[in-house]
Amino acid sequence: MNSERERTYHHGDLRRVILDAALDVIATNGPGALSLRDLARRAGVSHAAPAHHFKDRTGLLTAVAAEGYALFADALTGAPDLRERGVAYVRFAATHPAHFQVMFQPDLHRTDDPDLLAARARATEALRAGVADLPPAGRGEDDRIAGVAAWSLAHGFATLLLSGNLTDAMEGRDPEEAFRSLTALIFTPEGRAGG
Repeated sequence: MNSERERTYHHGDLRRVILDAALDVIATNGPGALSLRDLARRAGVSHAAPAHHFKDRTGLLTAVAAEGYALFADALTGAPDLRERGVAYVRFAATHPAHFQVMFQPDLHRTDDPDLLAARARATEALRAGVADLPPAGRGEDDRIAGVAAWSLAHGFATLLLSGNLTDAMEGRDPEEAFRSLTALIFTPEGRAGG
């Protein structure tokens, strides 16, 4: 009995185990398939154990989103310019599809969570820094609109990639190189929209 009790209640880093299991479920079946009871079963702990770390399903999804934004901010910060921030955006989506799905669905998580807000602010600042580094002619009269344009391009490409809608168009091409080619079609070397 003691070994069963120990297996049920003492699991090392249970928070990480539950998060990893949640990411697997989300990547495979989407966030709608997430169940704390199922995650507890997968982790070999009592059905109540995940609630000690996350309170409820929304708390778990909030933790996924906060972790996602923190990883996202790290990925964007290392990029030298706006184009490469876009490439980092696409790379992040491809390598962290579960985080990506949850981060941009505010109805899934607590949008006022302090950890989530801090991580999202870091990611937003990294994106804005890429736009600010453009020459004035490349960002137009409104930095915010230029930021929305850059975000729309990267997010749209990443979303289409993850949903399988680019499979035929990509013809086996590396997504990062395809995104670089896409930006070259739209932006001139001076950073202005082509046309």
